[in-house]
Amino acid sequence: MNKRSRTLIAMGAAGLLALTGCSAAADSTVGDGNKDKKDITIAVFNGWDEGIAASELWKAILDEKGYNAELKYADVAPVFSGLSTGDYDFTLDVWAPNTHASYIKEYKDGITDLGAWNDEAKLTIAVNEDAPIDSLADLAANADKFNNRIVGIEPGAGLTAAVTDQVIPGYGLDKMEFLTSSTAAMLTELTAATKAGENIVVTLWQPHWVYSALGIKNLEDPKGTLGDAESLHSYGKSDFSTDFPQAAKWLGGYKMDLDQLGSLEKAMFVDYDGQEYGPIVKKWISENKDYVDSLTS
Repeated sequence: MNKRSRTLIAMGAAGLLALTGCSAAADSTVGDGNKDKKDITIAVFNGWDEGIAASELWKAILDEKGYNAELKYADVAPVFSGLSTGDYDFTLDVWAPNTHASYIKEYKDGITDLGAWNDEAKLTIAVNEDAPIDSLADLAANADKFNNRIVGIEPGAGLTAAVTDQVIPGYGLDKMEFLTSSTAAMLTELTAATKAGENIVVTLWQPHWVYSALGIKNLEDPKGTLGDAESLHSYGKSDFSTDFPQAAKWLGGYKMDLDQLGSLEKAMFVDYDGQEYGPIVKKWISENKDYVDSLTS
């Protein structure tokens, strides 16, 4: 092989290597001028259906935009911890200023608020719609009609803390048994009781699909122990905007009212009995195209 041939081969190899390197670099970010990293992890609270719905929606949106979005489920405390260490990129279901206040305070140096997308959320105590009372003020005197039980959700939830620290002492409910295990267990008991025509009292929140699926009502809270309406926020790891500047901009402008969220939850959790939400969300997106397109415009 002569010197010229060797030189041409070397130049070709160098060019191929350069192109390969450029291709690898391009594959690590999203196209269309977007400098965001391609792989993005969405942390989802176990059992919090509004967060599941919003997360499935954004997974579909981000995948369509060229990201590789992955949902990872965990309880509330591990999600905040994981965001602070960068194990998760963002989550969509942080309640402020009350429900998740202790977590926000604890992990404030390792997380960042990406913006509120709904300001109509609230914690509730719910009963079957034909229950003999309408207010928490009347629950203690009628505790026996509810088997002296309040059925709760996860022990570490902000809602559980609010009931333990505010509702129970505020209305003298300390003689009632407050059961905590999981949201799924609570919903199972609520569904069984309402279908059997039995009285039941549970800790709940709005927005939630169960309000459109079962005959239930909220007990009035004249002492305001559950607080006022809250906002649902997206929170990211501390350097989220550095790794995902475009996604941060989209999430900062994200808004979804209760009607839109309720429509998505109904499609996912009421009209559909399964766990493969991708096709359901895709269909919902096609039926709400103008709204979904506006989230990334």
